[in-house]
Amino acid sequence: MLDTTIRWLEGISELVGRTVAWLTITMVLATFSVVLLRYGFGIGSIKLQESVNWMHAAVFLLGAAYTLKHDEHVRVDVFYRRFSPHLRAWVNLLGTLLLLLPLAGLMFWSSWDYVAQSWRVSEASGQVGGLPALYLLKTIIPVTAVLLVIQGLALLLRQAGYLLRGEE
Repeated sequence: MLDTTIRWLEGISELVGRTVAWLTITMVLATFSVVLLRYGFGIGSIKLQESVNWMHAAVFLLGAAYTLKHDEHVRVDVFYRRFSPHLRAWVNLLGTLLLLLPLAGLMFWSSWDYVAQSWRVSEASGQVGGLPALYLLKTIIPVTAVLLVIQGLALLLRQAGYLLRGEE
């Protein structure tokens, strides 16, 4: 049951991460279009330029849990790499409990009013000719917090299982 729960939770991170990865290709094509239109034809598009920024934000935020799942996140690795697997499991478990989950909770809590206000006023880009529905972009912030909690729970269960059973 523990393994099934971990796989299910990690499956969410995997699905979101693989899906959002496609935005990077779209981002490259949009950036190419911005440059081609601007320097090839003298045509500027604020919406297209903003869309690149929005996609970058989405990839960065929505890809965070996927990155954590694959243990590719930034870590201060001065001591960690020399630790035994058992000690690494403890570091991961305590780091998840004491840092990741509280930080994700704070991220969710502190962004809630910010996002809600944006939805209340149907916030759009501040640029003339910019993208509408900025509130959708801002909504990614609490969604990211939820995704980090989901992946954090999977990591917590995986590390606890390792410590209890002594195996992955």
